[in-house]
Amino acid sequence: MLKLGDKAPDFSLMNQEGAVIRLSDFQGKKVILYFYPKDNTPGCTRQACAFAQNYAQFAALGVVVIGISKDSVASHQRFAEKNGLPFILLSDPERHAIEAYDVWKEKKQYGKVSMGVVRTTYVIDEAGCIEKVMPKVKPDTNAAEILAYLTGDARK
Repeated sequence: MLKLGDKAPDFSLMNQEGAVIRLSDFQGKKVILYFYPKDNTPGCTRQACAFAQNYAQFAALGVVVIGISKDSVASHQRFAEKNGLPFILLSDPERHAIEAYDVWKEKKQYGKVSMGVVRTTYVIDEAGCIEKVMPKVKPDTNAAEILAYLTGDARK
């Protein structure tokens, strides 16, 4: 897991529109980088919709929201359209960013062990360094917790 103060690994991935996006494109802006397992699953949909519901507040703070999973560009496009997601979704089928951010882990579910993305959120500061790490986040509260962190209101 990356630590506070680490330089955030740059990446070059395609978004839901098929455009290449790099983390370095957002130098000078704060970035919420959240990794999630799969489009159109219940937890991932709730998490994405919570980010969408809070998107105006993130944008007002000048914060960029980016979600990353292994899903294809086409899957991300359908997911974004179906749920009205106004932020960037990046496709990482080769797991370049997923592994660079150390979120590809062994998971246990119903007694079965497999490898997969562990739901993790990073806040990256304007200089491109890790400002906050939130491992194993809950999909229903992740967006609100980050908004509370960014606004200094821990009561949310």
